[in-house]
Amino acid sequence: MNVRCRGIYTTALTRRFLDAGHDVVSASDPIRERFDADFGTDPHDVTVETTDDRQGVGVAGAPDAVSRAVGMLDPTRDTFAWASPAPRDAVFDARITETLGSGAVCDLGDAEGFLPFGSVDAHVEVGDDVRVQVSESAAPWVDRRPVLDGGVCARAGPATLVRGESGITVDSYDDEAGRELAGMTDLLGIDPPDGWGLVWADAATEADMGALETALKRAVEHAETLESALDGPVDAPRSLAAPAATTWVWFGREARFALDEDRRAVTPTMTGHHRIKAASTEASRAVDFVEALGSHDGDFAFEAVTDTFGPVAGDHVRLDHGKPDGRRIVLGRAEVTDRDADGTLTLRREMTAGGTYDALGVDREAGDVAITKVREGRWWYPTVYRDADGARKGTYVNVCTPVECFPDAVRYVDLHVDVVKGPDGEVRRVDDDELDDAVGAGQVSAPLAEKARSVATSLEGAL
Repeated sequence: MNVRCRGIYTTALTRRFLDAGHDVVSASDPIRERFDADFGTDPHDVTVETTDDRQGVGVAGAPDAVSRAVGMLDPTRDTFAWASPAPRDAVFDARITETLGSGAVCDLGDAEGFLPFGSVDAHVEVGDDVRVQVSESAAPWVDRRPVLDGGVCARAGPATLVRGESGITVDSYDDEAGRELAGMTDLLGIDPPDGWGLVWADAATEADMGALETALKRAVEHAETLESALDGPVDAPRSLAAPAATTWVWFGREARFALDEDRRAVTPTMTGHHRIKAASTEASRAVDFVEALGSHDGDFAFEAVTDTFGPVAGDHVRLDHGKPDGRRIVLGRAEVTDRDADGTLTLRREMTAGGTYDALGVDREAGDVAITKVREGRWWYPTVYRDADGARKGTYVNVCTPVECFPDAVRYVDLHVDVVKGPDGEVRRVDDDELDDAVGAGQVSAPLAEKARSVATSLEGAL
């Protein structure tokens, strides 16, 4: 299959795809310099792009190709993959459930989407049904809905057919190359369906005739599939067509270090390359600088990284509590009060009154404080709850994928099973059944579940 890669994981993933016998197309200049390989301009079957928060990648394209590509992105037990219920280019009959300042929230059936008012011709209000297409899918761990559009298009690499338009448009600043491409299109002998206009991306001006022909053929096939699905009145909420699939892959700490090894086989790579780059844009640039100087040997420099980019004492971080089904729950913001010599961060949160603490059965009261200690790379972390007078109300030890301490957030995926110690000193293990359910649902692999249970057993003995 043809794969297009972009983002901070590109070098490592390019090596994986090439070693598996796949073709990487539309490669960037740095990738062309690092690999002794031919990189063509043929249309891609699948694209792998780093997410905006750098925590993983989105894999989009032909459903079979997406499935094969995702299978190559799962090198470690702390890698998770979730298929999107609203993949890019999918068409839905949607019902407006809420209007916000700049757009409307839409019920798609198995998901919600956001329709900007500027992306639909007619005025819409709550209760209206409208036909929409997903223009941007959204990872399940981000606080954002997929973005929708009132128009319909069929994409295939550099060729896009737009329903309701006509003629040929070339989206390029090079007018001469655009005119040449528009003229060459007639030589392909492929006519778009009636009522669909063709838009060539700038990359098409550098593609050969074979690549252009393949792209246009695919776009026509997608358009014909969409056209047949669009017959009939709007009947919301329902899915009408999904010419492409989108799967979101979240990399854990072990996965990032495994990707370092793939990259190191190609070009000098410092320890923790992808872990540091995932932290922030500034950290990513610093990694490039260090590697350009040639200073990249040794262990992962957690202390240097956190001293430079955070978090340090006085900073505030979110507790990003990931779930195996792809959701992210923010447990709150905590102040970093200390960092031990071993890299352990002490986090302090003031609790609000109301309810009880999970599994402890103790009331949550005004003045309570939660003290959490997290260490980079550890498969668990403890939280001690104390009342306003400092008396311990209980300890909750969360078992999770290896903790990562980023400048703005502590991140991990919760593995359900936990160990608690009540105010009377009783130690109990909880939520084994939830872990079993997650394994049965295919959300947690057997090796990962085995690790979680092993950690929980060790914690029981230690407490």
